[in-house]
Amino acid sequence: MPEHPTIRRNKKIRKILLLIFLPIVSGVLVWFVGNTILLNSAAKAPVDAYLVLGGSIKREIYIAQVAKQYPQIPILISAGSKDPCIVGLFQRVNAPVEQVWLEHCAKSTFGNFFFAMPILEKWGARHIKLVTSPSHLPRAKWLAQIILGSHGIWVETDIVKEIGRPGNQESHLKTGLDVIRGLIWAVESQVIEPKCTDVVKLSQVNMTQWCNDGFRCEHQAKLKQESICGKKGIGNREQK
Repeated sequence: MPEHPTIRRNKKIRKILLLIFLPIVSGVLVWFVGNTILLNSAAKAPVDAYLVLGGSIKREIYIAQVAKQYPQIPILISAGSKDPCIVGLFQRVNAPVEQVWLEHCAKSTFGNFFFAMPILEKWGARHIKLVTSPSHLPRAKWLAQIILGSHGIWVETDIVKEIGRPGNQESHLKTGLDVIRGLIWAVESQVIEPKCTDVVKLSQVNMTQWCNDGFRCEHQAKLKQESICGKKGIGNREQK
């Protein structure tokens, strides 16, 4: 008895779908296994970069001390405090600045990792420390592990305690939406590379311009413009 045309059509559709999705599924499995191996290896390697999330100058106070202790490790501060305030923090503890970069493109926690990922990859980073605060968890950690982890970068956290009420407040809805967004971007970022055109080395901050225009630092920094601009600091050295 000949097959019904509908049955033959369904079989044909199944074969076509199999031919389309089998290579995709196989490729995903190969990538997943390979990336897992990379992450296991990266977890055992020494820390080779710091990523500081903006939102509190307490994190930058902390990272200035880290830079003094580990001057060879590159530091990326994403959407942090005003440039001269960060300069002042590093000046105050005599921390080296040649391995510190400021990224100004990010406007959100998702944006921190969206723009940081290609920079960290360019550095060849494989094991980073993420500097954030308790109020920023678990969303920041999950986004880092999803987005950076999808590129073979192992993430561990350095938690800096806040004083008073932090500016960023977490919610289950915000966390859930960002995690979904992060999962989608983890896939898309395998073929798309965002670029931030506003990245400056801390040693190249134009302090002359900042001091002429005027600025104020977050009160927890205990820094005033006069104390920063009155020194022969980073900007003044660069402008001479």
